[in-house]
Amino acid sequence: MSFLSKKQNYTMLCDFYELTMGNGYFRRGIGDRKVYFDMFFRKVPDGGGFAIMAGLEQVIEYLNDLHFSKEDIEFLRSKGCFDEGFLKYLEDFKFECDVYAIPEGTPIFPGEPVITVCGPAVQAQLLETFILLTVNHQSLIATKANRIVRAAQGRPVAEFGSRRAQGPAGAVLGARAAYIAGCTGTACVLSDELFGVPCSGTMAHSWVQMFDSEYEAFKVYAEEYPDNTLLLVDTYNVLESGVPTAIKVFDEVLKPLGKRPLGIRIDSGDITYLSKRARKMLDAAGYEDCRIFVTNSLDEYIISDLISQGACVDNFGVGERLITSKSEPVFGGVYKLAAVEDKDGNIVPKIKISENVAKISTPHFKKPYRLFERETGKAIADLICVYDETVDDTKPLVLFDPDYKWKKKKVTNFVAKELQIPVFIGGKQVYQSPDIKEIREYCAQQVGTLWDEVLRFENPHSYYVDLSQKLWDIKQDLLEKGGVKA
Repeated sequence: MSFLSKKQNYTMLCDFYELTMGNGYFRRGIGDRKVYFDMFFRKVPDGGGFAIMAGLEQVIEYLNDLHFSKEDIEFLRSKGCFDEGFLKYLEDFKFECDVYAIPEGTPIFPGEPVITVCGPAVQAQLLETFILLTVNHQSLIATKANRIVRAAQGRPVAEFGSRRAQGPAGAVLGARAAYIAGCTGTACVLSDELFGVPCSGTMAHSWVQMFDSEYEAFKVYAEEYPDNTLLLVDTYNVLESGVPTAIKVFDEVLKPLGKRPLGIRIDSGDITYLSKRARKMLDAAGYEDCRIFVTNSLDEYIISDLISQGACVDNFGVGERLITSKSEPVFGGVYKLAAVEDKDGNIVPKIKISENVAKISTPHFKKPYRLFERETGKAIADLICVYDETVDDTKPLVLFDPDYKWKKKKVTNFVAKELQIPVFIGGKQVYQSPDIKEIREYCAQQVGTLWDEVLRFENPHSYYVDLSQKLWDIKQDLLEKGGVKA
């Protein structure tokens, strides 16, 4: 079962200009001209050292279901600006593009092609909105989640933000992205049903308030769920009421059954102080194995502070600041034309020039590589080449900064691996998304290839994404000629 199968066909989830341009291409006889588009991003959220690729599985589902219904065609006809021949083309639409992508869970960096689409101009242009909204959203949440997971230093982190997400898709797919990036599970049941993201949860404050006393609330819950007793202890007073009452229930209900409590949860107050005091109380009562779960508007910085202050916390539940990436809620991925084919089948590079240097695109049909140290397995740099280049990792390689070419580094004893894999060829799917647990494990392994300096939250080392000499020369030539290939 897929998330998209529960919704309408998303072919019309596009920007109107994608259709007006497609109509124009069609009328001018260039709609079938082969073009090359790249999706890439310009800046890592939160000033981090890297982002996490996510959302490819949903892009694949979308591309496999790309079609225009009769209702879609009638709606477009009602706009009064589309050629009937173009509408007929859409009615008989058959996806024919090649798609290459960096697998989900891979650390990604600004400027490198995350997804490349090659195919007829009308089709490749049409994909822009859905690819961007899907990969932008899930990569944003995965990136934020990975920061939070790393801040927890091995303590489990669960995603608890559904109620604060931007709509149903934000909740369900956000939980998926968070799990890929290292969260242990989610509060969102639908994300478990659809994707296998483990869902969990026990009680809210309303459960405690429903009963005449906190003791009765805890007692009933322990009787109902003796194998999964986790009690919320901050409805009234954590130390004077919540924890002592929880211990009493553990003694009276669980101990006679030979059961041990799962834990207590604190959702408010001074977490460091309360968790330390609660830990002493639990230990003194013989419940050293009772875990302390905390929630309450957490993020990577608060979690880091709690740990540095010696808070006795075993598990974190993180909500709104994760599921919305509250500190920086936009992942700035863009979708730009990189090349077109002429009538003879030659690939002609195209460039977007701007006075804002960060917005100058890198032209041509490209092939990105990641270079790893052979001995340590650590990532050295990424190298973007022209599609017909290969990196010979049996010989030394000189890397240079694309913006400051005088900054050079010779690398030896390395392994070069292509970053992108073919996903669709000629409109046919040739790649099967791994199980989400495999993606999660792969993500952890790949993040582990990054140096600690890149993993820092504050002022991380700038990981180099360099251009091959051939690609750099092509880009400079186009810049000097104002973007027009002579």
